[in-house]
Amino acid sequence: MTFSLGDIQIDLIQKEIKNIHLSVMPPDGNVRIAAPLNLTPETIRLYAISKLAWIKKQQKKIRGQQRESNRLFINKETHYFQGRKYMLKLVPSTASPKIILDKSTIYMHISESSSPEKRQEVMNEWYRTQLKTTVADMISTWEQKIGVTASAWRIRSMKTKWGSCNTDHKSILLNLELAKKPLHCIEYIVVHELVHLIERKHNDRFISLLNHHLPNWRHYKDELNKLPVSHPGWEY
Repeated sequence: MTFSLGDIQIDLIQKEIKNIHLSVMPPDGNVRIAAPLNLTPETIRLYAISKLAWIKKQQKKIRGQQRESNRLFINKETHYFQGRKYMLKLVPSTASPKIILDKSTIYMHISESSSPEKRQEVMNEWYRTQLKTTVADMISTWEQKIGVTASAWRIRSMKTKWGSCNTDHKSILLNLELAKKPLHCIEYIVVHELVHLIERKHNDRFISLLNHHLPNWRHYKDELNKLPVSHPGWEY
């Protein structure tokens, strides 16, 4: 189902969930609402109207954000890791694919006949491994500082958000794209999601907890959302 607010089209999905979720999605700033089955169309419409200023703000951010060009995974192509630029160097190999990081170069040892899709798969798995190591230490540290414990955490490719927290199951999802970002930006997302284990909503209590534990979080958030991205995302 779709409805309009002026020139803004909103896709509506109603399903068995507890809370309403509003998303502004790349690359064009399309708007989507997921709402519980028991909410009437008029209630959902009024909710969307109350968030209209936020929707327009996020659309402006998305449409103005710098995009990474599509990667071909060829020699001398630029790739990001932990906030730094690296040049990709393909090293022909008949052994199992592997990646070695050295100064300003990412060496990918892989079959000379490998496809761009295979090279991307190898790169993503390397990103996943690196991010898991980084995040494991961060979560352990911040669980103790904040006084919470996540039952589980996973890394997944996501198009509309940097992370999410299932407060019922106390589990956390983190975007694989974070592997490319500076460590303090990754840390901000980890802290953000762990704080949701105390406060589900983005309300004054949530902001107060973030201010207490990570005073510079607004700076990190702004920096993260200005960096080149493949699939940026914001969810209210």
